[in-house]
Amino acid sequence: MSRYARLSYVALNASDPERTARFYRDEVGLEFVAGGADGSLRLRGGDGGFNIALYRSARPGLKRMAFEMEGAGAFDTLVERLQAAGITMTAVAPAECRDLDVERAFRISEPVTGAVIEFGEPSSARRKGWPFSPTHAKIQRLGHLVLKSPDWPKTVAFFRDTLGFSVSDVIEDRVCFMRCTPNPLHHSLGIGAGEAGLHHVNFMVTEIDDIGRALHRFQRDGVDVVGGPGRHPTSDSIFLYFLDPDGLTVEYSFGMEEFPEEAPREHRVFPPVPESADTWGGGRDPRHGALGDIEQMASGSV
Repeated sequence: MSRYARLSYVALNASDPERTARFYRDEVGLEFVAGGADGSLRLRGGDGGFNIALYRSARPGLKRMAFEMEGAGAFDTLVERLQAAGITMTAVAPAECRDLDVERAFRISEPVTGAVIEFGEPSSARRKGWPFSPTHAKIQRLGHLVLKSPDWPKTVAFFRDTLGFSVSDVIEDRVCFMRCTPNPLHHSLGIGAGEAGLHHVNFMVTEIDDIGRALHRFQRDGVDVVGGPGRHPTSDSIFLYFLDPDGLTVEYSFGMEEFPEEAPREHRVFPPVPESADTWGGGRDPRHGALGDIEQMASGSV
């Protein structure tokens, strides 16, 4: 069984990384950290290293997602699992591993969307104790991301059967919410139906007041709100969706169901109706989740 610690970071492509970094600092409430050796700008919203890395690109969207394994044993088990499945793994060079603060890492491409997924063994020197000091939003952590796939059952099957993720809930024909077991959060990943793309990136906040304050902050500063406030009946989270400077969708959420490792409940299937996305009955702006290119991994690249 593959054992994951968490969704570690999301690398995003941005048309103007400096502008986008200021947005994530001033509006979202992240903190700048040292830039990457590859020229990326890095920010964090929780203890430890970075959670967001920004790269310059004319096609804003997802560059890659990264998951942290529980340790060396979990890393080796996943390697063996992927080798048995015939999955091509591209090793991350030692210098980049040091820059990412991992002992070892490799990357693969999801077969349908081509999304690049990184898996890392945490460094023994990882700065997990480096405390994060929230500012205008009491961010707990990077929560999850949602991808859109033109063959979402196949993408779901890849994460479930090949990578060992667990299904928490499904909105029939629309989206599957998955957790990187044994991480208890209801979902660290969502797979939705649609043209291949990034739907949104989520940050979990500490209290419902963070949602309310953000709504007024965004209205004051001209940030486009494209969904919420509302409540997801699947995870029981209260949410607010908004757009970053490139039109990528970002979510704040408060509260989330957590699963025990032993004897978790079975996943539920919700009908494909608006109430399955929001029990409060709010509408959605058509810009919600509309933009977000997925960068493909070039042959021989890492």
